[in-house]
Amino acid sequence: MRRALLFAFALFALPAVNAADLQPFSASYTADWKQLPMSGGSASRSLEKNANGTWTLSFKASMMIASLTEVSTIKVDKEQLLPQTYHFERGGLGKSKTVDLVFDWPTKFITGSDRGNAVKIPLNAGVLDKSTYQLALQHDVAAGKKSMSYQVVDGDEVDTYDFRVLGTEKVETKVGSVDAIKVERVRDPTQNKRITVMWFAKDYDYLLVRLQQVETDGKEYNIMLQDGTVNGKSVKGS
Repeated sequence: MRRALLFAFALFALPAVNAADLQPFSASYTADWKQLPMSGGSASRSLEKNANGTWTLSFKASMMIASLTEVSTIKVDKEQLLPQTYHFERGGLGKSKTVDLVFDWPTKFITGSDRGNAVKIPLNAGVLDKSTYQLALQHDVAAGKKSMSYQVVDGDEVDTYDFRVLGTEKVETKVGSVDAIKVERVRDPTQNKRITVMWFAKDYDYLLVRLQQVETDGKEYNIMLQDGTVNGKSVKGS
């Protein structure tokens, strides 16, 4: 019942983004996974406009013993983010995983594969992939929203991802101290004890400057901004 109600509410609060509001960006991060003997690594995130008017959102992270790549192509239509394709690939740590999805809006189906298993599920208005929802979150935070819900494809089903704004904080980065909005993912602690917190730069189109995730087994993963540009403007802290 709760999921059905959240889905109904989401239809009335679809993530609205005007194509003119999207700003290309690129950022590099230091990546660290505590409790691992060789945890130092790097990550990058970028948004680029393509010649056909679509956008490509990319995230890549690598460490000595693991790597991750996530790429989405996105179309903006009538102020809505419409995922077109999604690719995810993880290697190392003995847990390799590959996901490839195609969002066919005319036929209203998502097709592809997840870890070798065929995927075909209905595509409803407002549904996002695991990368595109982060862009929607970034813009909803910029719009001043305090709580957000998204319908996100996860495996062969669509889950609800809930978030809330915790307040403002200064984040110490390689480019200096950055004023940021702190946001956490809301989970039922009786079902999932994973903790995910993100910080978005107020003065740079709410670019992600820090991400912290604590797994249920206590392992902690962090990325921290090293340098970045938003629409050609370099990110600089105080």
